[in-house]
Amino acid sequence: MSGPSTYVPKSAIGRWFESRLPIFGLVHSSFIAYPVPRNLNYMWTFGAILSFMLGAQIVTGIVLAMHFIPSSTQAFSSVDNIMRNVNYGWLIRYLHTNGASLFFFAGYIHMFRGLYYGSFKPPRELLWIIGVIIYFLMMATAFMGYVLPWGSMSFAGATVITNLTSAIPIIGNTIAHWLWGGFAVGGPTLTRFFSLHYLLPFIIVGFVALHVWALHVAGQNNPDGIDVKDLQRDTVAFTPYATIKDVFGLMVFLILYAWLVFYIPNYLLDADNSNPANPLATPAHVVPEWYLLPFYAMLRAIPSKFWGVVILLSAIVVLAFIPWLDRSPVKSAKYRPTYRFFFWVFVAIGIGLGYLGSQEPTEGLALIARILTFGYFAFFLIIMPILSFTEKTKPIPTSIADAVLTRTKTAVAAAE
Repeated sequence: MSGPSTYVPKSAIGRWFESRLPIFGLVHSSFIAYPVPRNLNYMWTFGAILSFMLGAQIVTGIVLAMHFIPSSTQAFSSVDNIMRNVNYGWLIRYLHTNGASLFFFAGYIHMFRGLYYGSFKPPRELLWIIGVIIYFLMMATAFMGYVLPWGSMSFAGATVITNLTSAIPIIGNTIAHWLWGGFAVGGPTLTRFFSLHYLLPFIIVGFVALHVWALHVAGQNNPDGIDVKDLQRDTVAFTPYATIKDVFGLMVFLILYAWLVFYIPNYLLDADNSNPANPLATPAHVVPEWYLLPFYAMLRAIPSKFWGVVILLSAIVVLAFIPWLDRSPVKSAKYRPTYRFFFWVFVAIGIGLGYLGSQEPTEGLALIARILTFGYFAFFLIIMPILSFTEKTKPIPTSIADAVLTRTKTAVAAAE
């Protein structure tokens, strides 16, 4: 059985402390006795994985900041010094750089899970919007961090992306000059990006706290998309049932993390960034990190700089409106066959855009990128609204307990 916290400290000091600052009761009610749907699968472990990765990025980032010098003349050499002369500096740096990729990898799975199972639907609209804000802050933090090593690709990427702000009417040039700290990317730009890269993760922590708070108010969604009707039958206590899954999922994820760090630490890093920044020598093919490639492909697909920026920003902003674009009363794609088909088409579009963003631009690839960009927006602005009223869905179980028992009986019958 699970439910509200009944935590009572056993010691007199504990009871005195709890009566004045009930932090242990809060932890008990939020992470021990908190009721979670009994049908959660391992896709729900990525919330815990993301929390761990955020903590790992902050800890490793603080250590790196102790040795990094945000100067256009010393940044590159300070990174080299971290790798060669700081005790275990190579490990800290590889944990941080590969951790960023795995942070986004887990984040994308978390977001796609929400899209598949309808975790953005009432009463979880605000929960989803906070998640979109976190995603945007992650992108901004990652981009600024990519600039800090001050390698050839870092400098070129900073030049390309900051130049986009100049396409904004009236205030664009002012914003660009503020970001640069002058009239071009240089030392002041690096200082600004270092300051923001250090600050934004703590802002992300604040939004994560809001995200968890909103989750506890609205309650967790589940693979069947059925609301909890009976706490005793439909839910289990967060600890040990959900925590065991979270720990196991995290352990498997850490194996992937360790494999990247110890066996192929440079696999996701661009070779051009091994050369110091040189304004007179631009890499032949400027590309961002893999997790930003789909949006980079959209940007390059549009000939106009202004409309490219509009499409780029719209691709992120549209995510916040999904709760009102998909109005189907059925949440989970398990019972929405047509939506499920278009969802996997959308996943393929995202992968296709990522691939196109990594390739050298040609007229043919630009045309394909435009088609896939249209498909990206069509999924949200056309497919979702139409399916909300026209899709024929499958019957939904009456309760979470019934759904679990039905699957259990089916599995037993198949085994016999």
